[in-house]
Amino acid sequence: MSTHGEACTVTEARTLIDRTGLAEFLRRRRASLQPEDVGLPRGRRRRTSGLRREEVASLCHMSTDYYARLERERGPQPSGQMLASIAQGLHLSLDERDHLFRLAGQTPPPRGADSEHISPGLLRILDRLHDTPAEIVTELGETLRQTPLGVALTGDLTVYSGPARSLGYRWFTDSATRQLYAPDDHPFLTRMFVSGLRGVVTLRGPGSRAAHYAHLLLAQSEEFRQVWNDHEIGVRPQEVKHFIHPELGALELTCQTLLDPNQSHFLIVYTAVPGSESYERLQLLSVIGAQALR
Repeated sequence: MSTHGEACTVTEARTLIDRTGLAEFLRRRRASLQPEDVGLPRGRRRRTSGLRREEVASLCHMSTDYYARLERERGPQPSGQMLASIAQGLHLSLDERDHLFRLAGQTPPPRGADSEHISPGLLRILDRLHDTPAEIVTELGETLRQTPLGVALTGDLTVYSGPARSLGYRWFTDSATRQLYAPDDHPFLTRMFVSGLRGVVTLRGPGSRAAHYAHLLLAQSEEFRQVWNDHEIGVRPQEVKHFIHPELGALELTCQTLLDPNQSHFLIVYTAVPGSESYERLQLLSVIGAQALR
């Protein structure tokens, strides 16, 4: 049974929602987006100006009914997680994302290194990489988004939670992670992950998520402790990466990286030299990826 104080708190939270403003903002943003803006095919029979509600709902990973109720000034107060999904699905800028949160009566998430909101520009590039393995990651190696071919190459890396979201953390705590990479590269990758984490800890400070990950790994991994004590810094990723795909075998892929300095996010794109054996295997990977989606 709710107390009077609890009831007041709920009522006050609901009055903070600008339902009309929220609905109008969502409708306006939906109408301003074209299918090409979000990596969707236009189709020949499209009559709607902008995106359809069901398309936006799919992009936001929610039901069409839930999204439609928001545009009709109905439904419950959206959670922060729901609003973050809407912000990404509608390709909102940071200012637009913060505006969305405030219209819904929520405090916007922090900006900066810990922000997981991907910029519209980076999303537009990723949406166009249909035939290429690519991913968007944080400075701690946490995968935020992948292309379908990226999932076919490495598996879905967005399913992890907590510290395990970081590839560098999994490198020392999950032996299955290393199976995707050529054994000859393991010593270098170990040094690279430790050096990279040390650099982020120094940059972000002792209270950062990076420092927390380092503290956990120092307690859990003897290998990490040994390399950490070397105080090595500046070990950069190599341009060529050697993957071991469970179905296709060895893949030698060139890695190109685009940095969004405002969000500390990296768009990583993997390609193969045309005519090479890895190039042919990458073509097969697109078939495997398409079959997995079906």
